[in-house]
Amino acid sequence: MELGNQIRKYRKELKISQEKLAEKIYVSRQTISNWENDKNYPDINSLLRLSEIFEISLDILIKGDLEKMKKDISEKDRKDFDKISNILAVLFGLLISTPMPLLYFLDKAGIIIWSILAIVSMYVAFLVEKKKKEFDIQTYKEIIAFSEGKNLDDISKAREEGKRKYQKILLAFFAATSTLVLSIGTMYLLTRFF
Repeated sequence: MELGNQIRKYRKELKISQEKLAEKIYVSRQTISNWENDKNYPDINSLLRLSEIFEISLDILIKGDLEKMKKDISEKDRKDFDKISNILAVLFGLLISTPMPLLYFLDKAGIIIWSILAIVSMYVAFLVEKKKKEFDIQTYKEIIAFSEGKNLDDISKAREEGKRKYQKILLAFFAATSTLVLSIGTMYLLTRFF
């Protein structure tokens, strides 16, 4: 990406060290070094601070990177997320459709099999979140949203939603537990009356 070269270029034009720039942006010197060497990418707030310090627009700062980001997002979204999302959809479908047959035909062993399926489903849901963070897709989407003129408040809200993974895990656990309780209750009623 070009951003690392841009940061280095404008930092040298101002004749300031990585350490001085880091102080102005409230990050470590190592973070500046990582940005300049394209090891990672700054978040939107850091980019805004950089553009203010360098007295250039955000468009100029990230020139050349925006199209690459859009391409990276679409490729990563299609390849990684489609695979994992499809697996998660199949697992979720199995979670919904199998508890009663498993309980009816396999009794307690069916409950164990369904529980394992629920654990695997939660693990795959965790992988989806991990991939999202691994590729820094949230940050790239924020940058693109900002460059397209969206309100920064909307971007901040999107970031907050990304931080709610623990709430999502609890919700998934609650849904799985509720499904299990409903399935056992339904099986009990079916076996009692039939």
